[in-house]
Amino acid sequence: MRDDRLGLPQTFTPWETGAEIRSAVEKLQSEYENIILIANSIGAFFSMNAGMDLMIQKAYFISPIVDMERLITDMMAWAHVTEDALKEQGILRTSFGEDLSWDYLCYVREHPIKWSVPTAILYGSKDNLTSYETIAAFSEKHNAKLSVMENGEHWFHTKEQMRFLDDWIRKSRTALRL
Repeated sequence: MRDDRLGLPQTFTPWETGAEIRSAVEKLQSEYENIILIANSIGAFFSMNAGMDLMIQKAYFISPIVDMERLITDMMAWAHVTEDALKEQGILRTSFGEDLSWDYLCYVREHPIKWSVPTAILYGSKDNLTSYETIAAFSEKHNAKLSVMENGEHWFHTKEQMRFLDDWIRKSRTALRL
């Protein structure tokens, strides 16, 4: 994540990134009456973790990570890493290129998501990071409008997926009118 206009450095932990996002939104509040959030994947998680519900009027999430603890424990299973091993090592590099961090897992467990912003979610039925059950449970709990693209992936990148995303944003604008 980087916004040169706001001078944000790139960070990767929820405690650092959440604080940066919150600070950026606080700056934007002085310039704009309404702030709409569009976030993708882990950006949605970081944004929800920033504690800025009252500053955002509505949000559009594309393939959001809505249960980071679940994703971390899934990645631990994929890497054949136990909690005890992760706790002992602190940080473990996986064969698929992701670092697993005990501090990160503990932080996520100690800071559950609290989100009350009117939200529309676009989810791909072939998302390999978040299950449909997880996204549906989040949507129901947080009263978010869930749209599913059949054969969509976690990363919307093909022409068809990008066209679907564009159409979804146009339709969702009406659904989330203030």
